[in-house]
Amino acid sequence: MVANTMYRILPSSDSSWICDLEGAIHNPKGSLQTVFVPVVDKAQNPLMPTTPARAGKWIKAGTATPFWCNGVFCVRLNIDPSGDYKQEIAVGVDPGSKKEGFTVKSKSHTYLNVQADAHNKVSKKVAKRRELRRSRRSRKCPNRKHRANRLANKVRIPAGTRARWDWKLRVLRWFSKMFPITHICVEDIKARTIARAKKWNTSFSPLEVGKQWFYTEIRKRWKLRTLQGWQTQETRDRLGLKKSSKKLSDTFEAHCVDSWCLAYRTIGSAGIVDNTVIFCISPISIRRRELHRQNPQHGGKRPRYGGTTCDGWVKNTLVRHLKYGLTRISGFSKRGIALYSLGGKRLCQNAKACDFRVLTRLNFDYRSGHSSQT
Repeated sequence: MVANTMYRILPSSDSSWICDLEGAIHNPKGSLQTVFVPVVDKAQNPLMPTTPARAGKWIKAGTATPFWCNGVFCVRLNIDPSGDYKQEIAVGVDPGSKKEGFTVKSKSHTYLNVQADAHNKVSKKVAKRRELRRSRRSRKCPNRKHRANRLANKVRIPAGTRARWDWKLRVLRWFSKMFPITHICVEDIKARTIARAKKWNTSFSPLEVGKQWFYTEIRKRWKLRTLQGWQTQETRDRLGLKKSSKKLSDTFEAHCVDSWCLAYRTIGSAGIVDNTVIFCISPISIRRRELHRQNPQHGGKRPRYGGTTCDGWVKNTLVRHLKYGLTRISGFSKRGIALYSLGGKRLCQNAKACDFRVLTRLNFDYRSGHSSQT
């Protein structure tokens, strides 16, 4: 996997990814890869990353403070930096229907490879919400008076399309907190065209609508470049890189190899992949408050269901429990707080606030990936 790094995926259920400051993790083939440590100044502005050895010296000397940014180990300088020179850093984005690849790269080094699960369950939830709303209106029971459609005649994109493309934007904003990003390169994807359907082909396809919105948001902050799929393949073949046919595997060759090529075409380098370590994330599935359960319980009652907060506690908060160790808050009930393991297994439903200590809020679900021999 990786090596000689201060890189740590927290919170990962795979203990092999948790390493000390100067620890090393070797892959079975014995390759050694260095993952750089992001650096920010006292005002939280990102600087050029540094090596784990130098970051360790800063921490021991008290000139830097370590912290975690969504699972990635970073350091914050306690003094003014010696220089403000910044290289150009590009992010390659390889969109996909199930998995997506992101690579943060400069001309000299590859700083981070992320494989993310696509956000693809919102449309079904919106359809189910519409079905439940219509069924409530048809019941013979007291209900509120209907209100006018507040979204009529307003420019908007569908909820599912917005969630899918906003997820990519969230990942880019996360990168911008750790690296001084200057360029974004996206592999341009196109929707299926229909013969003699000009409206669909130009502006009605959800894919085209979401893509154009995504490009507009990127141009507000970074320089955007788009490449076609055949250009990515041409770069991959010229550099002798291979892409895996297993699209759902958590490996560098699945999607991050394309995102690396996109960043390479934008920023340029020697053409050698110096870092194949991947960081796998997925969006947290939050069940927001519903009016009540879909099916009645005993006595024909429909109790309240869902919700993200209760008595000041927020779902998906990382806590350290006295008995279960590192866990996360997943729900609330009359008996107490429900705790789940980082792997998704329920541990208890009656935890008390005095039995755990709050650590941080989780923005993604994490898991370890596999790198290759470079």
